[in-house]
Amino acid sequence: MNTPAIGSDPRLRAALRRLDLRIVHRLDGLLHGEHLGLRLGPGSEAAEARLYQPGEDDVRHMDWAVTARTDTPHVRDVVADRELESWTLLDLSPSMDFGTGLRSKRDVAVGALVATNLLTQRVGDRFGAHFLHQGRVRRWPARSGKEALLSLLATVAAAPQGDVRTPDESRATLADAVTDLVRTRRRRGLRVVISDFLDTPAFGGEVPWERSLRQLGSRHQVLVVEVVDPRELDVPEVGDVALRDPTTGRVRDVRLTRAVRERYRRAAMAQREAVRGALRRCGVHHLVLRTDRDWVLDTARFVIHQRRTAHHMARHTPGVPR
Repeated sequence: MNTPAIGSDPRLRAALRRLDLRIVHRLDGLLHGEHLGLRLGPGSEAAEARLYQPGEDDVRHMDWAVTARTDTPHVRDVVADRELESWTLLDLSPSMDFGTGLRSKRDVAVGALVATNLLTQRVGDRFGAHFLHQGRVRRWPARSGKEALLSLLATVAAAPQGDVRTPDESRATLADAVTDLVRTRRRRGLRVVISDFLDTPAFGGEVPWERSLRQLGSRHQVLVVEVVDPRELDVPEVGDVALRDPTTGRVRDVRLTRAVRERYRRAAMAQREAVRGALRRCGVHHLVLRTDRDWVLDTARFVIHQRRTAHHMARHTPGVPR
């Protein structure tokens, strides 16, 4: 996926405008500078308290609150101020081009990519991306700064929609893309997976991407962004319609009756529950964004909830000062 010049193509400029970059003003600063380093060392973020070792520990690091509670001298290690490296896996498969709400799922997904990078970015931090596009996993190298973010957006905006299929071609799936992320990006950090997860079976069966996502979550902090369109949850009773599979291109005539609508709704609910269950088992953070809602506001609410949850857990964790 080559990066075109941002100002050279009017279609690219229009695509960037559709991203509604007002999110910079609405989200930038919510979590700015609040991620933790990954190693212990000189810094300013508090880590865990431990017993004071005479002659080895600096008395300036004494944790007086824990010392007072235990009657035993304790010091508190600090987390080194290190560069954070985040990687985003963005699903650009044909199903992500669908949308009946205010925007397409692809637009929401790209906006989520921008938002997560803005919320975790600090001077020196780097972010990279993997794309699942036209049956292949494509990689964008990790870089830092606003210009790099614009370059990443230009790359995504220039990626053609639709699908290219050849006979007997081996095609990568979402599970393959997550496995590739696990295998190639071993340095600990933040991992974001953005997809509609439509390859998840609705009524039982193995979830194809669960094992690789569990491996990813065992080593990194993982945020999963599930993008949903309202027509994937329910359909109107409009009679005869022609439905096209965006992946295979097959078209099928369907009569949308009340009975068909009810079966469709049950299957959709079962599939969404299968996705939620698999993500719970993987132990990752889960954010749902819809094409018919203000996804920026939903993202902000999610961030605020996560911060409040972290603050509540810190208050009730033994050994942490109140």
